Amino acid sequence: MPAGHGVRSRTRDLFARPFRKKGYIPLTTYLRTYKIGTLSTLRIIRKRIHVRVEHVQPSRCAEEFRLRKIKNDELKREAKARGEKISTKRQPEGPKPGFLVEGTTLETVTPIPYDVVNDLKGGY
Repeated sequence: MPAGHGVRSRTRDLFARPFRKKGYIPLTTYLRTYKIGTLSTLRIIRKRIHVRVEHVQPSRCAEEFRLRKIKNDELKREAKARGEKISTKRQPEGPKPGFLVEGTTLETVTPIPYDVVNDLKGGY
C-alpha cells in the first residue's frame, strides 16, 4: 500500500506532542506575522520556500545582542552626563586567579609485589 501524500502525511513525529502536552496547538503559532528577512528557525528569504507556519519559530539568536545594545546605550548616556568617555567593547574573561592548597599531607603509595608462584598454585 503506497504512502499517502496528504497535507499532514508522514508527520507522525513532526506533529507529535510531548508527554502530557496534548491538545490544540496555541493560536500564536498561527497568528504570528513573519516578514521577509525575519530571523527564524527557517530563515524566510526572497526565495519561495513553502513551509507551514507550524514549522517556523521566531529566532532568539539576536536577543542577547539587542539587550547588550540597550545596556551599552544607557552606559554611554550616563558617562556623557558625567563628562567621561567609556569603552563598551566586550573583553575576554581571562585566566582564573591562582590559589594555594593548604592543610594537606603528602602520602607515598608503593605497588604491592605480584607473586607469580602462589598465583599459579591457586592460593589466594
